[in-house]
Amino acid sequence: MAKNMKIKTQRIEANKDRRPKAVAKYIRISPYKVRTVLDIVRGKSVNEAIAILDNVSKAGALPVKKVVMSAAANAEHNLGMNPADLKIAECFADQGPTLKRMQPMAHGRGFRILKRTSHITVILDVNK
Repeated sequence: MAKNMKIKTQRIEANKDRRPKAVAKYIRISPYKVRTVLDIVRGKSVNEAIAILDNVSKAGALPVKKVVMSAAANAEHNLGMNPADLKIAECFADQGPTLKRMQPMAHGRGFRILKRTSHITVILDVNK
């Protein structure tokens, strides 16, 4: 049994993705709003993406910019890569837990308000 676990651990380690990445969890913005910003910067270089995110007037631009900068810092510090040579290989926003709130309505009813959260992931890769 222990031998199989060691083999499984080695196989997982061999297939592990070695690209630098950063994840921001429980960001209090809807993933639909974040995905529009991610579509703009997907495939761009890190410096170009940061410049674009500085000038985009969307609510999701600031959290996406922070995640991109964090991924670039992870690449530089942990893997010794040059941030100028990196591009955004993958980026996506998944839905996190939803906060349920109530809005009082007429005749004693309550209207449900869904305050959505998102998990933003950015994976970088070296420019070819």
